[in-house]
Amino acid sequence: MLKYETIAQNIQSRIESGDLAPNDKLPTVVDLCDRYGVSKITVKRAFEILTEKGLIASKRGSGTYVKNTTELFDTGSVDPLLVGEDGTREDTFGFTRSDQPIGFTASHSARGRSVSSVVYDFSVTNPPESVARHLNISPYDFTYYFCRVRCLEGEPITIEYTYMPIDVTPGLKRDQLYHSVYAFVQDTLGLKISSFHRIIRAVGATEEEAERLQLDTSAPLLEISQVGFLDDGTPFEFSVARSNGKRSELRDVNVI
Repeated sequence: MLKYETIAQNIQSRIESGDLAPNDKLPTVVDLCDRYGVSKITVKRAFEILTEKGLIASKRGSGTYVKNTTELFDTGSVDPLLVGEDGTREDTFGFTRSDQPIGFTASHSARGRSVSSVVYDFSVTNPPESVARHLNISPYDFTYYFCRVRCLEGEPITIEYTYMPIDVTPGLKRDQLYHSVYAFVQDTLGLKISSFHRIIRAVGATEEEAERLQLDTSAPLLEISQVGFLDDGTPFEFSVARSNGKRSELRDVNVI
């Protein structure tokens, strides 16, 4: 095993064991060089591996920190959008991480398909406590909340429920929801989307979702719950997207 792989593995083990907790600051590159007797290039390559795995993030002028992503996968907490109709939480069957900030609009427009949206709700609100934890903010902070259905060639495919912290993504307007929100984040705000941490599972459509997606009630949907991160490790989005599996498919998933 190469030296940078050993360093990355050691740090990852400390994170997984809890020795390094979410939001803990890592030793500096210089400190790790001294500890392992290696060059700065070797330590930086180890950091690159951990960043690619979504375990750490660097904050300009501050240092490198362990990402606070554990609560998304904590089976002890129940999110209002992650429960069955009877109020119980079903087991998740997959955990994925993707570095591709390519949303619904970009992925389908690139194939020459017509993309449109129906916006059912757009408001400024205090997030539920569970959502606030995912976004690393207080339940008393303000977020944008929106619910919209994404359509291909006029046919409803996916319903999305999204929270975005106002302090992180200021200036979002309802008109933008008919287009690409990720384009607004990157092109208008000049922010860099780094990674997404996701849970994927199967759920049944609620009566409201069935009506909006033109399906039978309890029809199977593919649900993706995700937290999106900027390149400095800041969470910018918590969302739940539920898609009609007969009209869509999930591709290019990187499994840890």
